[in-house]
Amino acid sequence: LPVQPVTMSDHENETFEQAGAGASLTYPQQAGTIRKNAYIVINGKPCKVADVSTSKTGKHGHAKCHFVGIDIFTGKKYEDLTPSTHNCDVPNVFRQEYTLIDINDENFVSLMLDNGDTRDDLSLPSGTDDAEKLAAELKADFDEGKEILVTVTKAMDFEMISSKKIVQSKS
Repeated sequence: LPVQPVTMSDHENETFEQAGAGASLTYPQQAGTIRKNAYIVINGKPCKVADVSTSKTGKHGHAKCHFVGIDIFTGKKYEDLTPSTHNCDVPNVFRQEYTLIDINDENFVSLMLDNGDTRDDLSLPSGTDDAEKLAAELKADFDEGKEILVTVTKAMDFEMISSKKIVQSKS
């Protein structure tokens, strides 16, 4: 029997699984290049850098970067000390706007994208005073029948409603 050469079309039913368009949760960046208001992972939490100071060390030591970061979801303060030549993890932070459709009794929200896709897997923000305040404002505005756009911030497989914008009041 002659050997049949394998062509590309013989493998048409091969599938490649991927999550989130191949985006990873974090990427490395040299500590010395990270500035204030950038993002950094401290203790496994995505943080916004509130303060950076670089210290020169002894004769053969490394310069060190002292980071003060605020967790973007909980508002907790974290600190980290890293040699400026080492890499730090920087979280990939995504923001997406949705139209608020509904808030149910368990504080879960129904959200709609511009293309009409809906999602019902997010709850009202909670855990911090600011989040509780935002949740209360969202409920009040929704009960008044206002059209609300919410911004969902996603980082390191965690998502939370981070801000709102009133589009128009229905009258």
